Amino acid sequence: MKRTIARVALAAGIAMGLIPSLAAAETQTALFAGGCFWCVESDMDAVTGVKSTISGYAGGETANPTYQDYSSGGHREVVQVEFDSAAVSYRTLVDIFLRTIDVTDAGGQFCDRGHSYSTAIHALDEEQAKAARDAVADAAKALGREIVTPVEGPAQFWAAEDYHQGYYMSEARQLTRFGYVTRASAYKGYRKGCGRDARVRAVWGDEAYKGVHHGS
Repeated sequence: MKRTIARVALAAGIAMGLIPSLAAAETQTALFAGGCFWCVESDMDAVTGVKSTISGYAGGETANPTYQDYSSGGHREVVQVEFDSAAVSYRTLVDIFLRTIDVTDAGGQFCDRGHSYSTAIHALDEEQAKAARDAVADAAKALGREIVTPVEGPAQFWAAEDYHQGYYMSEARQLTRFGYVTRASAYKGYRKGCGRDARVRAVWGDEAYKGVHHGS
């Protein structure tokens, strides 16, 4: 979830005439499964052109899944990404997404195992499907090995509970495995302990997180 201050600054800039209206820009939607949705949300929020992200569930057979039952319903953790196609193309967004996950692991991601944490690209139309398939094929050539992240069709998206949204930057405090700390602090501890960044860099080398601007 993009920081509120960024939205306020953008709105103020448009109102003052310092930034052109975005009315002519086309907002498009992408749907990615990349393991823990907190992590995918954090990475996608750090991509230029991404306007908003929502963590949720998709791909299963049950309606209105919750964090307690989404896995048993066959859903994956996913992130719905709204992006400005004038600033970043869907193909580029897929290229970036692939470089934030372990595309060689079909059994989950990092310390999180099972189908609910497996990766997928949900193409929402045939144009997206072609772009995603091309991106996967090019990524396989770049790595010199098979990529197991599938390109699947559209899926019903169900937003996750409010406390999951923007978890990675939340200052709300709660009791976690790391103690009574902010969600942002717990997230950092989880991400490091799960070995996500280390594994992505082991797979991708210098290509890891290319296009992701954390801290910018």
